[in-house]
Amino acid sequence: MKNRLVYAHLALVLAMVIWGSSFTFLKIAIEVMHPMQVIFLRLLVGSLVLLPFIGWLLRGVSYQAGDWKWLLAMALFEPCLYFVFEGMAMKYTSATQAGLVTSVLPLMIAAGAWFFLREKIAGRQWLGFSLAVGGVLWISLHSQVTAHASNPPLGNFLEFLAVLSATGYTLLAKHLSHRYNPFFLTAMQTLLGTLFFLPLALMQPLPTSIEPRALEAIVFMGVVISVGAYGLYNLALSKLTATVVSTYINLIPIFSLFFAMLLLHESLNLQQWLACGVIFAGIAVSQSKKRLV
Repeated sequence: MKNRLVYAHLALVLAMVIWGSSFTFLKIAIEVMHPMQVIFLRLLVGSLVLLPFIGWLLRGVSYQAGDWKWLLAMALFEPCLYFVFEGMAMKYTSATQAGLVTSVLPLMIAAGAWFFLREKIAGRQWLGFSLAVGGVLWISLHSQVTAHASNPPLGNFLEFLAVLSATGYTLLAKHLSHRYNPFFLTAMQTLLGTLFFLPLALMQPLPTSIEPRALEAIVFMGVVISVGAYGLYNLALSKLTATVVSTYINLIPIFSLFFAMLLLHESLNLQQWLACGVIFAGIAVSQSKKRLV
């Protein structure tokens, strides 16, 4: 049992490293293609990778009457709504700022787990939530128009809507994880997401050319992020509480900042660095003296 918990925590760390890179690779791809086309191709690649393993994915599945509603709702939240909002967000804001907006996700998941799953949440977590949201608003108010961010407030708001969708997804995935293989849930959301984004992708004009760099980003997102990161995340959800899992999402802004600065040469202004401090202060307050298992 103890080893399984250790593996669950390690899986989460690796998932956060991978997710931290997603904003940068998405930004690279949408520079030459419409976001809906990028998301569709990303999910299509993920679906093709998973198809040979369908037999294995169906093992241990314990379907109960009415579960189809929860499975559809899970996929609707993420990847469908999540990627609609995030894909559009990356047209207007930078990868760095989008990553920082996700800082509020752990606290929102904790609040949702308290309300829907009856997991305990302390008063300090509510305080931390307020600080983190305030920091996100501060970042948006002091954003500047750059080559990487044409309308940061709009982009950051869309990313916040993506965070709301991710919260719903996590709570539903946790609810379903007791009866379904975590990689089965990953396959379901990937396949359903592919069908959802197909008509949206076809409605957009085809790009005149696609750079190899963009194709590489799409393949990476489809294989490593859509399959790998989500599989690891769902695996951890099957072993740990939603509140515990959410604490690791605090790592995403750090890794997203690293990848954006390394690959896109993005930067923050002084006010935004101060806002980062407020966000991380909120996270620290919310997680102080918190048990991990």
